[in-house]
Amino acid sequence: MSFTDLFIAAVPDGKRGSYADLCKETQTYFIETLGAVSCADFWGADVPEGELTSLPMAVKAEPGETVAMGWVRWPSKEVRDAGWARMMQEDPGWEMPFDGKRMIFGGFEELTSRSL
Repeated sequence: MSFTDLFIAAVPDGKRGSYADLCKETQTYFIETLGAVSCADFWGADVPEGELTSLPMAVKAEPGETVAMGWVRWPSKEVRDAGWARMMQEDPGWEMPFDGKRMIFGGFEELTSRSL
């Protein structure tokens, strides 16, 4: 059964280009080196503030920051766990163009899916 990691972060608007470059580099690494099936990254275009909860609140987005999100799909949790272990051991040394302490992430087992 497939397994998906989800990441959400607040990225300074002026670092959108460096963030896109990082996303391209990490996508290649996850797929070609670690065994991920697919990856996608997104720049927030309609991410409203909430009163009690919201994505901007979750990552403590500040003025001049945009909420970005991405996911990595793996063929299984076992492949994902092995991939993450390898990445931590290799430490690719990526420079994050955002405050990683405010990034939220988690791994999810597929419940249902549908495609065209």
